[in-house]
Amino acid sequence: MRQLSSLDTQFLAIEDGRRTGHVGALAVYDPSTAPDATMTCATMMALLRKRMHLLPPLRWRLSDVPFGLDYPYWVTDDNFDLTYHVREAALPSPGSDTQLAALVSRLHSHAMDRARPLWEMYVISGLKSGRVAVYTKIHHAVIDGVSGAEITGLLLDVSPQGRDIPPPEWPPKGTSSSAVQRWGRALLGVPRYPARVLRAVPRALPNLDETVFSALPGVSRAGRLAGRRTRTPMAAPKTSFNGRLTPNRRFAFGRLDLERVKAVKNAHGVTVNDVVVSICAGAVRRWLIDHEELPDQPLVAQIPVSVRTDEHAGTFGNRVQMLAAPLYTNIADPAARLRATATSMREIKDRHRALPADLLIDVNHFIPPALFSRAARATFALATSRVGRPTWNVVVSNVPGPQIPLYCGGSRLVAHYPVSVITDGLGLNITVMSYDGHLDVGIVADREQMPDVMTLLDGLEMALAYLEDTARRVRRRV
Repeated sequence: MRQLSSLDTQFLAIEDGRRTGHVGALAVYDPSTAPDATMTCATMMALLRKRMHLLPPLRWRLSDVPFGLDYPYWVTDDNFDLTYHVREAALPSPGSDTQLAALVSRLHSHAMDRARPLWEMYVISGLKSGRVAVYTKIHHAVIDGVSGAEITGLLLDVSPQGRDIPPPEWPPKGTSSSAVQRWGRALLGVPRYPARVLRAVPRALPNLDETVFSALPGVSRAGRLAGRRTRTPMAAPKTSFNGRLTPNRRFAFGRLDLERVKAVKNAHGVTVNDVVVSICAGAVRRWLIDHEELPDQPLVAQIPVSVRTDEHAGTFGNRVQMLAAPLYTNIADPAARLRATATSMREIKDRHRALPADLLIDVNHFIPPALFSRAARATFALATSRVGRPTWNVVVSNVPGPQIPLYCGGSRLVAHYPVSVITDGLGLNITVMSYDGHLDVGIVADREQMPDVMTLLDGLEMALAYLEDTARRVRRRV
């Protein structure tokens, strides 16, 4: 058996009839490079069967500890049924990108069956381009961004011919458990809880202001009493996309040219990530102006940062920190916005280096496992109450990816759009993944809070064009 960490469990705890804890990706393939020039549901199942022994998380199901006395475990599903997880879908004519985004929006809105391994894959035909899309979702309790990339890497190849796959071990390693074992784990987990808290206090207490608890009264004072001069938490203004979620999502996807972003980066002496965060700020600023709700102060962006090292390769689960950064929607001038963004990103890197790698796990240890779900939901509910305020306004994530073509069953991967998670008080997620010379953008929002989320794609393009104009002026001065 493999036990979930407190951070893994948090992604399960937030789920209810309105909120889900899974992440996903929309991959678009060109089947003309495949041996038979096709890509079907049968193709994907054949590929998965051949590589399933390399992908143990795809066979894990949850095993709860009785009475919630400790965090759950992953066990191997002895009745695993691949045909349940891999499904077919098709777009009606004309098979437009708008129709594809609408289908993914619906699929992403639905929670998964916790009695089975927490992932689903949909092979989508009918695209007017003749290409085939594959939408995959997997629970965030299973993977973070880096471990998700590990799984993707095991499914993809660097050539249409594929590669040799090592045979599975025999006998296979099992991780199933009996009821007696689960009861034993529950009883052992009770005395472990106080020990976890005592171990976590020295690292977590001085850094509470870097977590979702920063908005709670007394957090800064607790940090000072713990011997650390805490920073003043950024105050996230309330916007229409920081309310209580409905059960339904909106998904939008698009693409930017990586070379254009690099040209702006070189002209202004900043990083690609600085440019990405700045154009996200520009796009959100345009949306806020159009809806007459632009705050005077910057928004607060949640920036996920991986703390996974080489020694964590193949361990899956979550090893991530959520850092807060100003999103300068209040700065009108694109060049000034980029300079301010670059400065704040440098400060974030310094803060990141100073924080314990397991901060979020340590902080969650303050909550008894039996109360974990209620506490997690209550924390996010506070962000949408009359007396509370959101800790963050928007997630902005930039994920570097491979800059060479990849293939799945011989079909060339054309694009790979992230489809991420939102929750109460944090109803907008913009995730960017670089791949093969371009930036693939996936935007997720609540259907009622941002019904026109597609307009953010135009805002990203406009913000990049403005920065290109400033870059030309910089080059002329030089």
